[in-house]
Amino acid sequence: MAEVERRTTAVQAAQAGTDIDSLPSLFGRLGDDVMTLVDTKLSLMKVELKEDASVYARNGAMIAVGGVVAAIGFVLVNVGVGCFVALLFASDTPGAVVQKFGPSSYGLGFLITGAVYLVIGGIIAYMAKSRLAKFNPSPETSLEEFRKDKQWLKKEI
Repeated sequence: MAEVERRTTAVQAAQAGTDIDSLPSLFGRLGDDVMTLVDTKLSLMKVELKEDASVYARNGAMIAVGGVVAAIGFVLVNVGVGCFVALLFASDTPGAVVQKFGPSSYGLGFLITGAVYLVIGGIIAYMAKSRLAKFNPSPETSLEEFRKDKQWLKKEI
């Protein structure tokens, strides 16, 4: 009986030694797995942030294009107004009638073209601005994954 107890104790000690020997390797594997998980989550967040940045860049460029088109329209409207003011001062006689296709048609052309440019530029800028206002910049997929991991850890611990 004493012999059987010694063998059982020796086997248990050997098993305990195996558990102790494998404990550092288990911690090492756990550390590696945690680092892999963190790297994966960070990669996901990087991808989402790049996508968000591209949306902002594209809509920002559209706002800039709309602003440039509207600025061109503003300049054309001012040229048209300048043509009409010049026409008022160009007449020597108070009741002089300008021919049908005279200087007034240039001013009217500038005014109409400028107004069209202003409207188009305003529409482009407004559409891009409204798209940006609707856009949610937070990385929702990454945040949801972090929430799931947090819940999983709470359950496991």
